Amino acid sequence: MTLPDPQLQPEFYANVPLKRALAWLVDTVLILLLALIAVIFTLFVGAFIFPVLFAAVSIGYRTVMLARFGATFGMMLGGIRLFHLDGRNPDPATAAIYSVLHAGVMFFVITQIASIVTILVTPYRQGLHDLALGTTMLNRPADI
Repeated sequence: MTLPDPQLQPEFYANVPLKRALAWLVDTVLILLLALIAVIFTLFVGAFIFPVLFAAVSIGYRTVMLARFGATFGMMLGGIRLFHLDGRNPDPATAAIYSVLHAGVMFFVITQIASIVTILVTPYRQGLHDLALGTTMLNRPADI
């Protein structure tokens, strides 16, 4: 399978930037809840290292969801999925690297802005981490 061409089949990329933003919001709330639960399970010791705990939960959540389903819960709600540019589903290594790069991009405001710009201007709607890995998000095809 190869990915649909954005010029010939734009419906696969329609509203993907908006769906990515909404998926990010849903996933951030879910990760926050999971991190708060982790604080309780650590008898509140996790509160002292909450940013590190939040990052670890975020990377773990994204890695597991992307490796298993090709999408996080937020992405599933938005009807988008992660694919390699050659059409392959993400493997566990790609999911882990994607998750770490995503966390790195989110750490700095400048890279966040640059990633948003690349999502808006690239034909495959790729963020910085997508460009580095050769992946993209597209509307979930009917056969998947």
